[in-house]
Amino acid sequence: MLVRCLLPLLWALSAEADFFQFDTISNVSTYYFNYFYCNIWEGDCQPNQDDATQQVPTRDIWAGLPQDYVSLLHQWYCSLGQCCESGDCRITNNITGLARDLQKKLHGQHLAQSVVQKAIQGFINNPESNKPLTLSFHGWSGTGKNFVARIIADNLYRDGVKSECVRLFIAPFHFPHARLVDTYKGQLREAIRDMVLRCPQTLFIFDEAEKLHPGLIDAIKPYMDHYDNVDGVSYRRAIFLFLSNIGGATINDVALDFWHSGQNREDIGMEDLEHRLRAETMESQGGFAQSELMSGHLIDFFVPFLPLEYRHVKLCARDAYAARGLETDEATLDEVAKAMLYVPKEERLFSAQGCKSIPQRINFFLP
Repeated sequence: MLVRCLLPLLWALSAEADFFQFDTISNVSTYYFNYFYCNIWEGDCQPNQDDATQQVPTRDIWAGLPQDYVSLLHQWYCSLGQCCESGDCRITNNITGLARDLQKKLHGQHLAQSVVQKAIQGFINNPESNKPLTLSFHGWSGTGKNFVARIIADNLYRDGVKSECVRLFIAPFHFPHARLVDTYKGQLREAIRDMVLRCPQTLFIFDEAEKLHPGLIDAIKPYMDHYDNVDGVSYRRAIFLFLSNIGGATINDVALDFWHSGQNREDIGMEDLEHRLRAETMESQGGFAQSELMSGHLIDFFVPFLPLEYRHVKLCARDAYAARGLETDEATLDEVAKAMLYVPKEERLFSAQGCKSIPQRINFFLP
């Protein structure tokens, strides 16, 4: 019955094409035929059928067709779960969810919570941005840099970090040999171009970014610059995240100074840290300092991740138990937190590993 209803519609599209712009009707027909062919008849799908360039057509494209045909096709397509307001069902851009997750799941990072939410929200709400959004996360291991990157992915994309619109690069894993940097340049440029062609709002995550070769960063610098397009491709809707340990000691020194002076860590502001992070990044060893990314001032925000204290470790332990569906009590959470190593040696104030090993460490305290 479904096929019997749809075949006249496809025939109608072909017949009506003479009265409208052929390219528009052809693209629309191709999109729906591809989906029908691949998912109903299970034929050999075209390789780029999920391309962002083949998004769900809007009603304006169908303005010249009979309304009953348009309604029939729209209802059928939505019934298959492929209909969404954005036109690209891979992208959710759940800013409310992003704010909620940053507030409830990220502990001890008031600066990261505020800067990341405002930066992402402002970028998403401004379709005319003159460049991609580029954020640089700084801090000790275990303070939440990767965790925040995952929260961003989970709220901007339907499939989170598994989305075809998200790509993670780990510097020592994907680009381990300095002698192959020229090969890596071509591979990285090709990967970024291909991703953006398939999904204009792609999220690129570069972990351990301080270990990237400067030539590698410069190779992709044009994609983060103020260009309308690069070789015919616009990168202005892409998001670049660089995760680095650079500046961790500086961030810790500022947090310790506030503690010694009796001030709350929540009183630490971006003005206390961002300029120091920028300066330290410029002076550091590695790809960042020597790259045009820094000299061209293309990083929009240097986001500091503060060292975590005992109370934050307890919150991480509570979340780890809850994630497994386990109940716990304050005494057990204290035991988990006390088992961590704290620095500096005299104050024993900050967790040396942040919350990184908490999910594994709670195994020791299970009955």
